[in-house]
Amino acid sequence: QVQLVESGGGSVQAGGSLRLSCAVTGDTLRYYSLAWFRQVPGKEREGVASMNNIDFTTYADSVKGRFTLSQDGGKHTLQMNSLKPEDTAMYYCAAEPGLVPANTALAPSQFTYWGQGTQVTVSS
Repeated sequence: QVQLVESGGGSVQAGGSLRLSCAVTGDTLRYYSLAWFRQVPGKEREGVASMNNIDFTTYADSVKGRFTLSQDGGKHTLQMNSLKPEDTAMYYCAAEPGLVPANTALAPSQFTYWGQGTQVTVSS
């Protein structure tokens, strides 16, 4: 069993920065993919950033150049800079054993394990 523990989030003014962390614990996964998603009420969950623990990272067009996903062992950090009000959402990290294909790396359906979510609010 794999557990994902999120931390970070909160409220910030537009242009500010926040850092989200996701710790992957439980069963050891040699190769896995991890992604961050976000969701606002009434809308579908949206992929934000995704990586595997070998050599692949991708970002949604809406966050490219502003968000950076990094890994340090079992801890994954999403650094969010130049935040905009439209970034306001509940953010979730998700993990999948193995390597998710690049063309589906931002699809929620590809991921089995999910964190509990953390709220990010950006005010104008």
